[in-house]
Amino acid sequence: MSRWIVGADDAGVRLDKFLAAAARLGSRPRAAIAIERGKVFVNGIEVARKAASLRLAAGDVVRVWMDRPGSARRRHALGESHDLHILFEDDALVVLNKPAGLLAVPLPRQGDAPSAYQELARYLRARRVARPFVVHRIDRDTSGLVVFAKRADVQERLKGQFKRHEAERVYRAVVYGHPDPPEGTWRDYLVWDHQALIQKETHPRDPRGTEAVSQYRVVERLRGASLVEVRLVTGKRNQIRLQARLRGHTLVGEQRYVYGPAELRSIAFPRQALHAYRLSFRHPVGGSAMTFEAPLPADLTELIARLSRRSR
Repeated sequence: MSRWIVGADDAGVRLDKFLAAAARLGSRPRAAIAIERGKVFVNGIEVARKAASLRLAAGDVVRVWMDRPGSARRRHALGESHDLHILFEDDALVVLNKPAGLLAVPLPRQGDAPSAYQELARYLRARRVARPFVVHRIDRDTSGLVVFAKRADVQERLKGQFKRHEAERVYRAVVYGHPDPPEGTWRDYLVWDHQALIQKETHPRDPRGTEAVSQYRVVERLRGASLVEVRLVTGKRNQIRLQARLRGHTLVGEQRYVYGPAELRSIAFPRQALHAYRLSFRHPVGGSAMTFEAPLPADLTELIARLSRRSR
């Protein structure tokens, strides 16, 4: 991955012109193709496809990931509506970057809704692998990293790492307001309501409750909102969504964990603004440390850009 820091002489220059310099990509067409194919990041955030005219500021960090997996727009013989974005694959496991709107695994109450599991199973069958094995999952409208095993023994070892909190799971979210202090730890006791299918707060003495712990930090202050990074210490269903709401920082676009209807309208966004950004674990066979990052998708980068412009 190539990396440049924007100097004072380039402040205010368009992104495509900056990249087209001879010392970088060498031409405007190469710069345009890199942006279009999701290879360009500014300050760690993937730029939108139409961001060629973005004006850079001194100190901005521009990266180009020329060999980014999936950036050649290859398809893996899947359904018509979804790509299987494989970040890593070997004989033991597969790491995917799941798009928002796609289930991680099939759910009975969702009928025939497509899932990453089904699409991966189709992909693996073509390569004579019986089926994938579920290790963990993320919500349908949450984008980002998911790992599947190719064998039952690998599944068991990976699930053990998640259960013992050895695997690191880091999310990025856009939340209402500005958390104060700007970094810290959220601790709550939660209980899953099997009828309402939601997570609820409870007290430490509730025998049904279990502790939920997250570490957060504010990445960027926005107009009426913040981009936050949250590391799960525990891994409860909908943990970040509820813990943020309990502190008055409901996720932008949230439809379920909300205090009132006003939050559904104040900042328009079609899903909860949550992305599984980083995933780290030990390889279940060789034991080597593995870390994967999935840059923010275009809808989130566009939301952040919109709120950043409003904050000036």
